[in-house]
Amino acid sequence: MALNETNTAVKSQENTHQNTLTFEDQVIKKIAGIAANEIKGILSMSGLTDRFRSTEDITKGINTEVGEKQVALDLKVIVEYGKNVPAIFSETVNNVKKSVHEMTGLEVVEVNMHVEDVMTRSEFEAKTDRDKEQESKRDLE
Repeated sequence: MALNETNTAVKSQENTHQNTLTFEDQVIKKIAGIAANEIKGILSMSGLTDRFRSTEDITKGINTEVGEKQVALDLKVIVEYGKNVPAIFSETVNNVKKSVHEMTGLEVVEVNMHVEDVMTRSEFEAKTDRDKEQESKRDLE
């Protein structure tokens, strides 16, 4: 896993000490996932991990490129039918940029959002219930 580093130099009379703040990519993904899921109209982040894990992974469907001071994010989402997707995108970008910057000090220079599916809320909830039921059956076998 890549680490993000923020360095600061502290000068004293005798030595210069280098202090370092680093973030795992997974931390940036988690912040972005939580921020994106706060947006009304996003039903879920999507990705292959939901087929293989028994618990919801807030980082699924998120890819990051983390530099020393900047971050680029790719998000894969399922949106709610009937909602204004460009408005959802704009709100998501603003919330993700704000959350990542406030928590890490990193500048989010790019957010790309790919809509993988559109569902009504009832379709999504029914699919989620079916998936959980199938998972429970597999666990019992």
